[in-house]
Amino acid sequence: MRILVDADACPVKEEIYKVAFRHEVPVTIVSNSPIRVPAHPLIDRVVVSDGFDAADDWIAERCEPGMVCVTADILLADRCLKAGAFVLAPNGKPFTTSSIGSAVATRAIMADLRAGAVGDPIGGPPPFSKTDRSRFLSALDEMLVRLKRGR
Repeated sequence: MRILVDADACPVKEEIYKVAFRHEVPVTIVSNSPIRVPAHPLIDRVVVSDGFDAADDWIAERCEPGMVCVTADILLADRCLKAGAFVLAPNGKPFTTSSIGSAVATRAIMADLRAGAVGDPIGGPPPFSKTDRSRFLSALDEMLVRLKRGR
């Protein structure tokens, strides 16, 4: 069991460390530039090139059943699910094999709308909130408990 983190824009790294330490689960922080991580034997940091999707490719190539990937990137979530990993968004909502298809489709529609927008820009997701942070903590803890029990 391991947690892989798409870390460049991840707002819940501290929460990941907290839950990982409690469950004694290794964490790999993957980013395009150096990110400060706790000096702890459970935490690894991988800095990849700044190439397009380099961090996503690194994570997807190493995802396997029993791992947890934390990412807000829908296309990376899809790749990790196909590899058999569990995927959790920073807002605490899990990506599942039954929900990823509609998430990919919605992403494509929104990209088309933004590309064709004239005048008022079409906004992105709502701002990250304390509720999102709390939901993430609970969801990651629950996911690790289920994995430890072999579900």
